Amino acid sequence: MKNLLKKISIMTEKLERFLIMAGILVMMANSTANAIGRYAFNKSIFFSEELNQFLIVGVTFVGFAYAVRKGRNIRMTAVYDSLSQRAKKILTTVIALTTSLLLFYLAYLSVLYVLELKSINRLSPALQMPVYYVYAIIPVGFAMAGLQYAMSFVMNLLHKEIYVSFDVTEDKTDKGSAL
Repeated sequence: MKNLLKKISIMTEKLERFLIMAGILVMMANSTANAIGRYAFNKSIFFSEELNQFLIVGVTFVGFAYAVRKGRNIRMTAVYDSLSQRAKKILTTVIALTTSLLLFYLAYLSVLYVLELKSINRLSPALQMPVYYVYAIIPVGFAMAGLQYAMSFVMNLLHKEIYVSFDVTEDKTDKGSAL
C-alpha cells in the first residue's frame, strides 16, 4: 500500500511543482512585458491583468495542495500541544479524514460550478475565452489537497508516528511555524 501511495505522491508532486512554477514564471514574464510596454512604448498589454488574475487562481489552489503535502498548512495547536501522544494521534487521524472528505466534497461542488460556467458560456472580458477553462483548476486543487489528506490519514492508520502529511511526521515539522 505504501509503495502505491509513494508513486501517487511522486507523480502529483511533480505536477504540483510544474504548475506552480509555470504559473509564477508566466506571471513574471507577463508583468515584466506589460511594464516594459507601458513605460517604453506607452502601450499596455490589454489582457495582462486578467491573465495574472487567472494565474493567481491556479497558483493559489495548486499551492494549497503543495503546502498540505509539505505539512506547511495552518494548524491550530493550542489545545493539541497539551494532549497525550495517543490523543494527538487520534485527533490528527480524525482531522486528516474529515479534511480529506471536506476537500473532496468541495472539489465536487466546484466541478458543478465549472460545469455551470460552461453551460452559460461565460467569456472573460479581455481574452474572450471561456472562463471555465481557468476555473477548472479549482476542483483539481481541492482534489489534490484532499488526496494529500487522505494519504496522511492512511499513513496514520498504518504507522505509529503522527503523520501531518504523507512524508512528514510531526517530529519533522518546524514547531516555530505551526500556529
